[in-house]
Amino acid sequence: MILTAKWRSGLLYAGVIAVVAYCLAPFYWMLVSSLRRTSDIFDTSLVPTTVSFENYRAVFDPAQGFGRALLNSLIVAGVTTVFALLLATFTAYAMARLDFRFKRLLLTLIIATSMFPVVSIVVPLLKLFTDIGWINTYQAMIVPSMSFALPLAVWNLTTFFRQMPDELEHAAMVDGCTRGQAFRKVIIPLAAPGIFTTAIITFIAAWNEFLIALSMTNKPDMQTAPVAISKFTGATTYETPFGSQMAAGVLVTVPLVVMVLLFQRRIVAGLTAGAAK
Repeated sequence: MILTAKWRSGLLYAGVIAVVAYCLAPFYWMLVSSLRRTSDIFDTSLVPTTVSFENYRAVFDPAQGFGRALLNSLIVAGVTTVFALLLATFTAYAMARLDFRFKRLLLTLIIATSMFPVVSIVVPLLKLFTDIGWINTYQAMIVPSMSFALPLAVWNLTTFFRQMPDELEHAAMVDGCTRGQAFRKVIIPLAAPGIFTTAIITFIAAWNEFLIALSMTNKPDMQTAPVAISKFTGATTYETPFGSQMAAGVLVTVPLVVMVLLFQRRIVAGLTAGAAK
């Protein structure tokens, strides 16, 4: 029995290690490739024979405009997250606390709107934004991103608010708070893990968005980081700058990794909230 338990434990750890290695292998190869010299980019060794930062210098060449692209991504993802959270928090609280007909149907329709492929709405949005003069503007990227981020945020927060007992607001109102004050001073602080988790998910989705940003901008100074990476050019027209693209991929991924590592406790708390009472 003891031997069997040890085998099971060993197999469990081996499985976890295999899954982690499988998930991290592409990121490791991206990092290693970004540190290779251009002449060594097709080398298949697990460690660079000569560590070089020439790809990172190439990324920040003013001709690439990658610094501006990073700023654009930060603006688009940040504004999308803030507005999506503001609207989703009030909407989700109303959906969780108010009783009205067809509420479940409404929630289903909200989440269903996020299931439409982005490519199906790009052409109508491109026509609309061209007519109203929104091409090459931040709102042309923020509004479509919110159309996908908002339903997910509403769904997540509705589930979170539902597991919070109604007695919290009642106790606050007995102590003299209005409904709004109870929501602001009691519910919001307690809902912080769920709100924070939703914010992280929304930010990552907006940060990685590509098709809308590619379609709605044609000026280099308005492109986001994913679009800028796709348009990197090599020394010649027919050369693909794999090293620079790998380095840019590392730079785009690092902020997300750091953010998740710094706030992993809040993220886990938000994801597991309501799992047990």
